[in-house]
Amino acid sequence: MMAILLVIAGRLVMVQGFDTSKMAEAAENQRTVEQTLPAVRGKIIDSKGKVLAESIIRYNITVSQVNFNEFPDYDHLVLDPKTGEAIVDPATGKWKIVNYTTDEGIEQLAEVLGLPFEEIKKAVTGDRVHNYVAMDVSPLIEKKIGDLRIPGIYSEAVTKRVYPMGAVGGPIVGFLDGEGKALAGIEQTMNDKLTGTDGTRTYQAGKNGIIIPTAPVRTVPAVDGESVKLTIDQDIQFYAQQAAQQQKEQYNAQWVSITVTEVKTGKMIAIADSDSYDPNNVGASDPSNIGSRTVSSAVEPGSTSKIMTASALVEEGLATPMSEFLVPPTLSIDGQNFSDSFTHGTEKRTLSGIITDSMNTGTVMAGSRLSLQQRYDYMRKFGVGEKTGIPLPGESPGILADWKNWDGRQQYTVLFGQGVAQTPLQTTMVFQTIANNGVRLKPAIIDSFTHADGTVETLPQAPGVKVISPKTAQDARDMLEGVVTMTDYKVVGIPGYRTGGKTGTAEAPADNGVGFDGYTTSFYGMAPMDDPRYVVGITVQRPQGNVYGITQGYTFNQVMGQVLRSNDVPPSTTPPVKLPKFYK
Repeated sequence: MMAILLVIAGRLVMVQGFDTSKMAEAAENQRTVEQTLPAVRGKIIDSKGKVLAESIIRYNITVSQVNFNEFPDYDHLVLDPKTGEAIVDPATGKWKIVNYTTDEGIEQLAEVLGLPFEEIKKAVTGDRVHNYVAMDVSPLIEKKIGDLRIPGIYSEAVTKRVYPMGAVGGPIVGFLDGEGKALAGIEQTMNDKLTGTDGTRTYQAGKNGIIIPTAPVRTVPAVDGESVKLTIDQDIQFYAQQAAQQQKEQYNAQWVSITVTEVKTGKMIAIADSDSYDPNNVGASDPSNIGSRTVSSAVEPGSTSKIMTASALVEEGLATPMSEFLVPPTLSIDGQNFSDSFTHGTEKRTLSGIITDSMNTGTVMAGSRLSLQQRYDYMRKFGVGEKTGIPLPGESPGILADWKNWDGRQQYTVLFGQGVAQTPLQTTMVFQTIANNGVRLKPAIIDSFTHADGTVETLPQAPGVKVISPKTAQDARDMLEGVVTMTDYKVVGIPGYRTGGKTGTAEAPADNGVGFDGYTTSFYGMAPMDDPRYVVGITVQRPQGNVYGITQGYTFNQVMGQVLRSNDVPPSTTPPVKLPKFYK
């Protein structure tokens, strides 16, 4: 017994006399609690500062059932409802105090939360150190619960992502899942910028979980995420989405895309898709509508591509807008037959007249002056067959086979937009190139970042690619203006402004890869033609009805008119160009 007592005494001397720091450290580690201070995710705003996505503070109400059960009744200070401060009893000079039982506390908690008494009682009763009472309550409700001063009832702050503009720009903005993971749109591609760095609060707590008031608290503050400012104008985006939805419903189409682009900067003012989803309630939308078809769906552009063929001919010195072609009713070349959408005899057509009336026969005749290599190279220069690089998920590069692999028919159909596939965004940038004196820009959708310290980082404009000369671009614009001035397609005309553009119709391949089961119709145009500021593109996939009775002209008129008025673009001051369609 003496030996055992000596061993215990020796160990006691070692622990208390020589190992106190380690024991103290171990005890402190057992008491230390590290709490995460969540960083606030950055906002997504439009070009004018309107909030498209932001994180707000919400609260989860929690309970330590162990602590709650330690107080079958408790004293509560009577608070002034206006100031929130304790009221002093004039008679005693002391704070007014009322006593509540736990059931009375549960009743008060249930009333504030708007939940049944039994549900709250079940949540607070038990032997858990931590349990949830209510999730996602507002700061006002959290304050009211805090004012109840019920022992064992706590709150924890959480952030919630909300989208104040709802479905406006939904496929562009994107969304987060229930766990905060970015799954689409700018939320996904700019996640590293939007996500901040969480902070920590470290404190010591007793066995009951209550903070030890005399112990030090170490805080590492959170660094909030950066805000992302888009080039999108929320008002124009809303208007374009409404127009896209109207076109879809009018023609019972599969989908509709409308783009608005600033010519000299490549900034996307609107990328509108029909059936745009609301990021606040993604589950209510068809999963096929989650992405933006403007950047992800490649379709045959049809006759909108004829302006590329005409531009290549002019740039190579093989033709001018006034070059003469004797165009037959049907054209046979290398065993391939081509016809037009309207009946005509053999006509003396200018190149401008061929483009104006969208003649396949004339386009093949003129375009045959280009070598296969030249046809391919110019399409590549205009951006066909490669991604634009816009920072949105799921972008398609389109389809452009190498010219060496073209078959006997495809070598001609590519001249008028068949046998090749482009996204609506790629076609938009073709017209942006022509409007911008032959310089193709990278489409921009992000204007700037605002860092956590308030500094703004504006993104520089990416360098452009020269595709054609300014003179060729002007000739191309003159031919596009002829579609308005030299035809009955007056609906695209906007009072006070010179406009120009090109229609397009192509067959839509069946989803099973066998044959075709519909059409793709489109119109891409620009204004004002004396100094192009904006390009508006409209693509309608699989509209129902007579394809030749389907038009996007009125929609172009409405959207472009709204853009010009919203941005105070001065009216045209020069007369429209009217190149003759025929030669004598």
